[in-house]
Amino acid sequence: MASEDNHNKPGLQANGSELPVRSKISGLEGSPSINPKESQKAQKNKSQKKNLSALEEAQTRDPKPMASETARTGISQLPDFVVERNALFAELKRKHDAEILEKDHPVIQVVLDLGSDKNGLPRPEMPVAAKAWESTPGSFLRHVDKDISSDVVVAKVDGKELWDLDRLLERDCRVSYIPFTSPEGRNVFWHSSAHVLGEAAECHYGCLLSHGPPVEQGFFYDMAIEGGQVVKETDWSPLESKASKFFKEKQSFDRLHVSIPDLKKMFRYSKYKMYYIENLLPPEGSTVYRCGSLVDLCLGPHIQNTSKIKAFQIMKNSSCYFRGDKEDDSLQRIYGVAFPDKKQMTEHKKFLEEAAKRDHRRIGVDQELFFFNDVSPGSTFLLPHGTRIFNALQKLLRSEYQRRGYSEVQSPNMYDADLWKKSGHWKHYSEDMFVLDVEKKKWALKPMNCPGHCIMFRHRERSYRELPLRMADFGVLHRNEASGALNGMTRVRKFQQDDAHIFCTQDQITEEIEGLFDFLKCIYGLFGFPFRLKLSTRPEKFLGDIKTWDVAESKLKDALNSFTASGGGQWELNEGDGAFYGPKIDITISDALRRDWQCATIQLDFQLPQNFELEYMTAETAVKAKTEVANEAPSDESATTPKALAPGRARPVMVHRAIVGSFERFMAILTEHFAGKWPFWISPRQILVIPVMPAVNDYVEEVRRLFKAQKMYVDIDLSGNTMQKKIRTGQLQQYNFIFVVGVQEKESRSVNIRNRDDQETQAKGELVPLDEAIGKLKALKKERRLVNAI
Repeated sequence: MASEDNHNKPGLQANGSELPVRSKISGLEGSPSINPKESQKAQKNKSQKKNLSALEEAQTRDPKPMASETARTGISQLPDFVVERNALFAELKRKHDAEILEKDHPVIQVVLDLGSDKNGLPRPEMPVAAKAWESTPGSFLRHVDKDISSDVVVAKVDGKELWDLDRLLERDCRVSYIPFTSPEGRNVFWHSSAHVLGEAAECHYGCLLSHGPPVEQGFFYDMAIEGGQVVKETDWSPLESKASKFFKEKQSFDRLHVSIPDLKKMFRYSKYKMYYIENLLPPEGSTVYRCGSLVDLCLGPHIQNTSKIKAFQIMKNSSCYFRGDKEDDSLQRIYGVAFPDKKQMTEHKKFLEEAAKRDHRRIGVDQELFFFNDVSPGSTFLLPHGTRIFNALQKLLRSEYQRRGYSEVQSPNMYDADLWKKSGHWKHYSEDMFVLDVEKKKWALKPMNCPGHCIMFRHRERSYRELPLRMADFGVLHRNEASGALNGMTRVRKFQQDDAHIFCTQDQITEEIEGLFDFLKCIYGLFGFPFRLKLSTRPEKFLGDIKTWDVAESKLKDALNSFTASGGGQWELNEGDGAFYGPKIDITISDALRRDWQCATIQLDFQLPQNFELEYMTAETAVKAKTEVANEAPSDESATTPKALAPGRARPVMVHRAIVGSFERFMAILTEHFAGKWPFWISPRQILVIPVMPAVNDYVEEVRRLFKAQKMYVDIDLSGNTMQKKIRTGQLQQYNFIFVVGVQEKESRSVNIRNRDDQETQAKGELVPLDEAIGKLKALKKERRLVNAI
């Protein structure tokens, strides 16, 4: 299965490759017509003047006085490496601007795709006049309604590549606009905010910056401060003050493509930047962005300028390791968050308060569900009450497996490295595996089940009559996540998941995918999770032939369209983001706080069946010649070139799928979604029985025995505490129902029921006959209802 993102591993963010020039050469870019009469020479002179920023003008006079420019930042002197770096950037940018001015600026066809209106209806497309190497997506916003343009963060070209609003267009294209409210827009906005944080930190500490990506709730920047100095909370206010000045200065984000030799010269002062240059960048070089006094190695894109940031706050700081490796340098990490509106910051703080109350790590301890220990970092110690939830989830899935034709299997936890080489995981995934040396051979704990299931499919002859073959496996998996990436139960090293692989024919793909959509609706509906579907298609680097990919994508689209037609909601297209071995559908759920989580995935795989030479007998009659069988070479598990299929044989398609994904992660999501108030059927504490007086303790014991016989979790409190304290303790432990029994209840063989979610029953519960209470709670559990009511 696809691994989760790891923000602790440094790298460059987003996409992009060309230089934007902030010139409006004709003075009419984006307008309905272009004036051809103004001379090209005059255009060049005008643009050259406009493109010289205050910083560049200072460098034109004398590179050294650049330090005096720091007066505007409140810093007495910028470090020498900053002065030298920025001088080189200014020199390279002037050269590149001059080259752009010498280019031809032909008219290009640009169409604005303005998306849908508030009613979900598509807005009409808008053709605009434009010139190559002159017009920018931002220049067209003057023709767009303010209700659209006011929230725009970045552009997208041809539906694929995110594009700076001030980056010059180069060809005919379709331009759409991405708002802050979209995940892509937030990432760009927070990435740009991280650069401002980096600028402030560089000015404040004179530090060496590592990397600063956007993350789920904002952004961070890693840095090495001279003398091993650590960031203190008292530093936050000065950093925020510097950032505030930068916002008022309306600093632009200037993009420049730089060769590897010049990058090494520009960042030679930093071993961290040099690591990225020497290990992560292509031979042709990469882009850097300038924002105020910060010039940083970055793929972008970014917002137009810092004035777009209206609210900015540092949230916390910590230490971390460069590259997430504890053997490497210890760095300081500063986290922040920013918004284009102060009201959004206020709302975000309220969200964080609620999220803190729901934090699964706190609730897990309070309810004694699980804990972690340094003897096995990233591995959950699941306590009895937590195991009850785990078992309830497995029982749910097993009941659906039986109904949907799955066969549960068990496969080994450790495999010879040759298996992983054959599957291709050794080359692409070995660093994330736990590798062992056993009897002079390399082995690895399995991080996924797919290669093992291929071995199980291949261990005997298969017929088309057996397909589709659905193998489900709850086996333990291990992934060697970086220590800095571990995060409660949402990011662990040891986990189990509802992993399954479907081996089918190409003709069966659509039906199987439709069946999986029904599976998703069934499971997510039980928990009240809405979900969205996104189809990721063929990437630039892929395995197999285009025809096979086209067929597979077409079948997935048919299944998605059928799902939409049946009322399942619209799906999104994510072009070029499929796995290298096949297209995939990513499923995102939204919890009670409207946070998005990706749990489920559906992936088509043509490569593994080929690598493992999986095949089945088709309906066609075909008998191997005896000589062919006699001369057949023994199987070579490490072979990379599969043998040709004989007549009457075919290769299956493999569908990787998970519904809840990692049980540990799904339990964390459920804990926060329900805030620890579990639905009755999955609750680890369903009933608490409390006596009014010791004289009815025998009846309390009988009530427990009767409900336990119905496989319910029932506890009693016969302690010496007062009745009110017992009730309060039960309420804090989130029992679904508290039965209070006294003489009246004993004589009438009834129970007084307090419902956790019904405040009217808290003062005095509802008197219910014992047999009736048993019947109602049995129904509540069997029907797996969300509402805690009988």
